[in-house]
Amino acid sequence: MFESASLKYDANGLIPAIAQDHDSGEILMMAWMNAESVARSLETGRVTYWSRSRQAFWIKGESSGHVQQLVEMRVDCDRDCLLVLVRQTGPACHTNRRSCFYTAIRNGAEVEIMEPMAG
Repeated sequence: MFESASLKYDANGLIPAIAQDHDSGEILMMAWMNAESVARSLETGRVTYWSRSRQAFWIKGESSGHVQQLVEMRVDCDRDCLLVLVRQTGPACHTNRRSCFYTAIRNGAEVEIMEPMAG
């Protein structure tokens, strides 16, 4: 059985988690997890993060309906970052975009490369 205590958390007990769409490979977002949110995600199959601003657990899609269903959790070689492969329902970003990474730096300027989703 996986022991999340073997992960390298920062001084606040957090580890970055990058969410990637399992089917398309698209990077959706980055958020933080602690040992309990890692355990909850693995137990329930619903990706659960730790909200630093609210100091509370945040089950992705709990209020918006834009659920992240866990397909697989991967640990990087240094054990200090997670890759969460998910099936995303609706947009992943609170701006109603598919991905939080909707701004590119091109020719020295920021350019929006993704429109909000319809709906």
